[in-house]
Amino acid sequence: MIRAMPVLQVKSVTASEQFYCTRLGFTSHGGWGDGPDFCIVQRGEVTIALDRARDGIEPALNQYWAAYVYVEDADALLAELTKNGVDIVREIENTPYGLRDFDIRDPDGHIICFGHDIDPTVKSPGLMAANRD
Repeated sequence: MIRAMPVLQVKSVTASEQFYCTRLGFTSHGGWGDGPDFCIVQRGEVTIALDRARDGIEPALNQYWAAYVYVEDADALLAELTKNGVDIVREIENTPYGLRDFDIRDPDGHIICFGHDIDPTVKSPGLMAANRD
């Protein structure tokens, strides 16, 4: 395996693409379909797909996090996103699981967490060396 790409259901791909690009600093790879129905955005090595909920169904939401994004400096990113007017739903904190992180909510209600290892010499489970089997 190489990478993962969370796929988030959204009401409007165009509106969500704009939010992820202008507020969160992602770059769009364009949209597909008549709506458009699907779009891929990327920032660094993080890729997220935005998929339009069909047939008038409300976008499906996770119980809590839709995605956890590991970053170099969560404090710096929090300052950037706050300046961009992003809805911060949990302020930054050092957690018992060894990460310093915070949560944002996107326009469709998806909660995304951004965090970094508190101790750079100890990798959290999500950043441990990959098993290449």
